[in-house]
This record gives sequence, C-alpha cells and structure tokens, in this order.
Amino acid sequence: MRQLIRRRIMPSLDNEYLRLAGDAALLPACRGALAMTTDSFVVSPLFFPGGDIGSLAVYGTVNDLAVAGAKPRWISLALILEEGLEIATLERVLASVAAAAKRVGVPVVTGDTKVVPRGAADRLFINTTGVGEIVAAAPAGPHALQVGDELIVTGPIGRHGIAVMVAREGLEFDPPPQSDSAPLVEAAAALQRAEIPVRALRDATRGGLGAVLHEWAEASGKTLAIEERLLPVTAEVRGACELLGLDPIHVANEGTMVVAVPRGQAEQTIEVLRRVPETAQSARIGRVEARGVAAVVVERAAQQWIPLDEPVGAPLPRIC
Repeated sequence: MRQLIRRRIMPSLDNEYLRLAGDAALLPACRGALAMTTDSFVVSPLFFPGGDIGSLAVYGTVNDLAVAGAKPRWISLALILEEGLEIATLERVLASVAAAAKRVGVPVVTGDTKVVPRGAADRLFINTTGVGEIVAAAPAGPHALQVGDELIVTGPIGRHGIAVMVAREGLEFDPPPQSDSAPLVEAAAALQRAEIPVRALRDATRGGLGAVLHEWAEASGKTLAIEERLLPVTAEVRGACELLGLDPIHVANEGTMVVAVPRGQAEQTIEVLRRVPETAQSARIGRVEARGVAAVVVERAAQQWIPLDEPVGAPLPRIC
C-alpha cells in the first residue's frame, strides 16, 4: 500500500499539503464561517462521453459548496479499489482528478486508499469531502419563494444521465450524448458579483430538474409551473429519451443548476450566466404560482397544463 500511494497516487496529486504525509491535513485559518459537504461516487461505467468518475467526484463536490454560497478551498479523496483493478485505469482516474482540481483551484489535501476483495466493489468507488469558505450570504432557500418568482436552468437538461446510460448499454448514437459534468463555481460567483437577488439555487443532480422542482414546491407551499417548450434539451438527449421512454425532466445533470429569482430579474440573471462558458445556454423555464391542485405543473403540447409526478425510484441507477 505504501508503494501504491508513493509511486502512483502522490505523484498525480502532489501539493504542499500532501507532501507532509500526515494523518490529517494542516490547513490555514479562514476569516469566516466554513461549509462542508461529502459525497460518494459509484458511477458505471467509470468513463463516459464528457467525463469520468475522477472529474465527476471533484465537480460534484465543489458544486455543492458553490450553490451554498461558499468558495471551495480544499477536498479530500478516498479511493475504494477492487482487487484486480488495472493500474492504468487508476492512473487515468487520478490524472482526471488532478486536472479537475487544478481547473477549479481546489487542492486535494488528504485522502485514504482501501483495497477490497474481487467482487466486493465494481472496480472503483470514490468518496470526497469538500470544505469551502463562506464568501457571500447563501440564497434564502426554497421556503422563501414568492408568487411571480422566475425559474431558470443554466443549460440543457438530462445530458449526464443519458450519456452514462448510452455508454453503459453500448447504444450507438451519432453523435453520442455528452455529459454536462462541469464546475459551477464561476457561475455561482458571477451571480454574487452581479448582486443578483437569488431566492434559491440548486444543482439538479439525481432526480434531475423534476426532483428540484418538487423539493422547492414542498418547501415553499407554492406551485411551480414550467413550460415544456422553454426547456433546453439537446437533440441527442431528446432522441434517447424517446427511445428509452424517459422524460428529460427526471434525468440527472452534473453541471446544471436551477435558479429562482424575483419577478423581473430573469433577463439580467440570464445575461450574467451566459457570460460564463459552463452556463452559456441558460434559459428561463417557468414561474412560481400560488398553490393549486398540483405541486408542479408542466405546460405540454396543445397548451395543456399537466401535473408533473414526483420521481419514484431510479430510472437510471449508478449515474454518479
């Protein structure tokens, strides 16, 4: 194990914190409050169009901090390796972790490595913990939603879940769907700098857009109404969803967030978001209304408002 860490892992993630090789990372003091999040990643397959388990672990963790009003500062990396995992695969994942961490300016400061018997894991699992410094007041949250508030998504929905499913099942699409796995740190910071009065902010991961809308509707006691014609969906995702019998509203994202702003603020918010490469396709999708007969409604074809059922189970398991 010492040889594996010294020869394979440390060279990929080398930084001033890891070089101390202690049982805990020694971190500098911060002036304000801290935010912390943790997540585990078991995606299958490990590599998919637009990303892999390594970059996904980094982006998923820093995004959770960013939407909480924190500037990501440090992350930990715990690896669960199945006996027989190819060294080349491990090195490829570590290189991806290092590149993603460098992209967002967040060093891996500590970690752990365990090897489990063959069959006890699916090649490689990752757990990360992220610590961020609160640099701005977090949005009030979904309980603060008001009638007339406008709803925005920061890019085409459903890309991650469909990309993983297509890769897993060996489906042939031309071009293949690409995951939206990407950091949202700069987009969240841009909203803060522009002093956009954000009511609520959430990355739409498992359960997709639909899960976020239902959580917000429950927390606020309001009805969230979205228009299907306004939803940004790529042709690849739309085609795959039609083939598989899925609704892109319920398919996971890994680099797309939902934003709620007061009435009249959507245009400025979208203008700010579109200046950031990762959120250049932001779009307004609906509004908040007084509670009606359903928590979430969608204006489908023929201008009919249809209740949106809450997602049950996992139509696309093992996507993160």
